[in-house]
Amino acid sequence: PNAELDSVWIEGRHFPLADPASTTKDDKAEKKVTVPVAPRIASAPMHGRGPLTEPAITRLANATIWTSGPGGVLTNADLLVSAEGKILAVGHDVFSRVSVPREPVEIDATGLHITAGLIDAHNHSYILGSVNEATLPSTAMVRVADVVNSESLQIYEQLAGGLTTANLLHGSANPIGGQNAVVKLRWGAGPEEMLFAGAPGGIKFALGENVKQSNRTGANTRFPQSRMGVPVFMANRFTAAQQYLEAWRRFEAGQGPKPRRDLELEAIGEILRGERLVHCHSYRQDEILIFLRTMESFGVKVATLQHILEGYKVADEIAAHGAGASAFSDWWAYKYEVVDAIPYAGTIMHDRGVVVSFNSDSSDQARRLNLEAAKAVKYGGVGEAEALKFVTLNPAKQLGIGDRVGSLEPGKDADFVVWSGHPFAPATACLQTWIDGRKYFDRTVEEERAGRLRTERETLLAAAKKSAGGKKDEPGDEKKAEAARARFFQRALEHMRQHAYSCCEQHEALLLQP
Repeated sequence: PNAELDSVWIEGRHFPLADPASTTKDDKAEKKVTVPVAPRIASAPMHGRGPLTEPAITRLANATIWTSGPGGVLTNADLLVSAEGKILAVGHDVFSRVSVPREPVEIDATGLHITAGLIDAHNHSYILGSVNEATLPSTAMVRVADVVNSESLQIYEQLAGGLTTANLLHGSANPIGGQNAVVKLRWGAGPEEMLFAGAPGGIKFALGENVKQSNRTGANTRFPQSRMGVPVFMANRFTAAQQYLEAWRRFEAGQGPKPRRDLELEAIGEILRGERLVHCHSYRQDEILIFLRTMESFGVKVATLQHILEGYKVADEIAAHGAGASAFSDWWAYKYEVVDAIPYAGTIMHDRGVVVSFNSDSSDQARRLNLEAAKAVKYGGVGEAEALKFVTLNPAKQLGIGDRVGSLEPGKDADFVVWSGHPFAPATACLQTWIDGRKYFDRTVEEERAGRLRTERETLLAAAKKSAGGKKDEPGDEKKAEAARARFFQRALEHMRQHAYSCCEQHEALLLQP
């Protein structure tokens, strides 16, 4: 009861309170004027993000257009886009085939190349936290859609390489992993807005060393621990899901009690009903064969075999089953179970009738999928137009979205990329990336943005030095400057670069090197 208020702190500033007994209305004493601190405006995470244009009737004229569809490769052709973000026409004399209510925005694309937006069928880049829920051998109940990191800078970095759609997959720690999320790289949108509306649900399965925990040290007790245990475990869970669905059928028919809701078996039940696609991490041909046979015994068709490094050995069996192959282009010899991997695998499976795509499984490689597709030309002689489908139409088919994206055809989403030259040339640059008729990346705008960020970076580093007692132009004393920079990061950013919490545009400025 005898406590008195001495002072208050506001935004880090100390405001002592005067003693009421010593203050009167007639007090003429000089009063200290407190100058308010300049307001701090948080520009992140939205500043500088989002589409650069809104959908409008737009014609890109006189380009070389790689349709990835029946039209093949067209020279001196036009791409006409609607104000609703759809493709109206592709080819020559587009206005003779479709009428538009007003004059279109005209873009001269003479000398440039246009392709469909690139699609990555295996990506982990924008997942908040770990990509694996590795505590159980079946985690079919967890959902990547719950942890999409819409603030990740990797979205923008991959847009700059022409990527427009990505399949965000759970990791390969479990025989039955979590549910995937197909997203469009709508930079600046929230997680829900990034989700590809209407894309079929999917789930990650896995085979091999990872699920058997072969490379872990110490005692491991989680089942399965052997190659023979993996298909048995899967069969057990599918049998349980069949029994679960039957229990619900009996309840709905008035023939039994109401079952307890089981989220894991719900997801596996969706696979049995053909409502959820299976994407399975797979390396060795023996494991691939037994997995396909196990799924066939439950009437399940596998959507994609991911990585599929020994798929060339069982290409006919994969084609007969109807599974797609989402492969590495030329990865080999990076772990023991890929000892027989070869860069010709994609071509061999393609020649045997398998729908083949090349994926990244890498935040860096997702920025240059066009060059991954070019490797199908180098290793096996796939035609250029067909090879481009490995990163456009084919992954779209594998994800069940081929009616919406993957090729430049009338009625499809206006997701496309403008290139400075041939899309397989190493010196070619992605100039523009469009999604749903909106331009999300423009290299000319990026140059201006980079200059602004460099200036901001210099300002922030100067502030970091000043906060440690150093002067802006003080030479030397690198140890002091480094300590100041570390403290500035800790106080201002609280940011983890990979798979974690985006904070603000200041992070971009500090990471950008002159």
